[in-house]
Amino acid sequence: MNWDIIQGKWEQLKGGVKEKWGDLTDDDLTQIEGNKDKLAGKLQERYGWAKEDADQQINDYFRDKS
Repeated sequence: MNWDIIQGKWEQLKGGVKEKWGDLTDDDLTQIEGNKDKLAGKLQERYGWAKEDADQQINDYFRDKS
């Protein structure tokens, strides 16, 4: 899925993102604003993942959504 589309639909997608990565808070999701780098950073922070792992998780999740 294109990140411009994700940013535009972020409000609708936040629920699914929170369901997938339950350690993210509502404040985290608001701060992320559909930005892939911000999402990766929050996943690294919450789950202790390397950037590559966070990016892979994000890519896998949003690939399934397209």
